[in-house]
Amino acid sequence: MTLIVMSDSHRSAAVIEQVKAKHPQATYIHCGDSELPFDHEALIGITIVKGNCDVDPHYSLEQVLLYEGQKVLIVHGHQHHVNQSPLSLVYRAQEVGASLVCFGHTHCAGFEQYDNVTLLNPGSLVKSRNELPEGYAIVEWRHQQWQVTIMPLL
Repeated sequence: MTLIVMSDSHRSAAVIEQVKAKHPQATYIHCGDSELPFDHEALIGITIVKGNCDVDPHYSLEQVLLYEGQKVLIVHGHQHHVNQSPLSLVYRAQEVGASLVCFGHTHCAGFEQYDNVTLLNPGSLVKSRNELPEGYAIVEWRHQQWQVTIMPLL
């Protein structure tokens, strides 16, 4: 089974449904700024966190998901100052024992390794802010490491 990681869909339920339709057997993560009500139909079956644009009080600021025996930390990133440095995310991952951190906020897709922690930003589903188009990430735990593929939404 694969993880599908998405973020920053900004009121577009249709784009979330589009991703889910492409990967019907996956485990879904949304890193915040859906701007949808917590109980919106498009979010059913998705582990989701609160972004800086989300107003529904039912969202949590962070979630920890167990996947293939590995802990995955899910945050939006605004409270960890992801525009400035990844260190706050690395430290938080180490505190909770996570080997993968999924975050959004910057709308810039990418992933990197820091001290045995993989940091993943899937980018934005609606408005990319780097050279990669709007998209999401496909993630698998294989051969004792995270395999990440950034996918265009097309």
